[in-house]
Amino acid sequence: MAIKDWPADERPREKLLHTGASALSDAELLAIFLRTGVTGLSAVDLARQLLNQFGSLRALLEADQATFCSGHGLGTAKFVQLQAVLEMGRRHLESTLSKGDAFNDCDTTRRYLKHRLRPYPYEVFACLYLDNQHRLLAFEELFRGTIDGASVYPRELVKQALHHNAAAVILAHNHPSGIAEPSQADIQITRRIKSALELVDIRVLDHIIIGDADTVSLAQQGQL
Repeated sequence: MAIKDWPADERPREKLLHTGASALSDAELLAIFLRTGVTGLSAVDLARQLLNQFGSLRALLEADQATFCSGHGLGTAKFVQLQAVLEMGRRHLESTLSKGDAFNDCDTTRRYLKHRLRPYPYEVFACLYLDNQHRLLAFEELFRGTIDGASVYPRELVKQALHHNAAAVILAHNHPSGIAEPSQADIQITRRIKSALELVDIRVLDHIIIGDADTVSLAQQGQL
């Protein structure tokens, strides 16, 4: 049965308009993006098939062009459209964060950092530079690889913080394993960075660790 023949409250578009996007399943959201199905499959059926093929919505969204286009009913045009949608989402989050109070708006900060860092298959250490009212001055990805004392250099972070005339910073890095729980190395490097920045009167407000589903704040854990 075609989606247009479904009861109105079960059609993805109508459901989104009446209940909001958060009420839709991954398959329903993907079906709206696909717009149409293929022979023998409605857009929702095709979406379910694709989610089974890729394993998850995240895997589909983060697939490279060749992998994405291997999906039934997908192609270069859909890949380009998806990349545009994802980039608009990134820019919207960045704009929201730039206009707000980065530290006090913790949810927005975490969403932004998660969106920026979670997709990487390797660890990336980044920093949000803030002014004296905790508004965002800049975001930078500073180091890549295993996050430990040998790969993160506090003096480089101090140099960049002074370059941006920051009064405070929020540190962040991802755990490609998907587990956000901080390691002893994470705690040690955070304390080293904090000590280095204190010498130039710059505060470390938090160090947020990005996992697959969760984020962990070292400040909330009392590790600062």
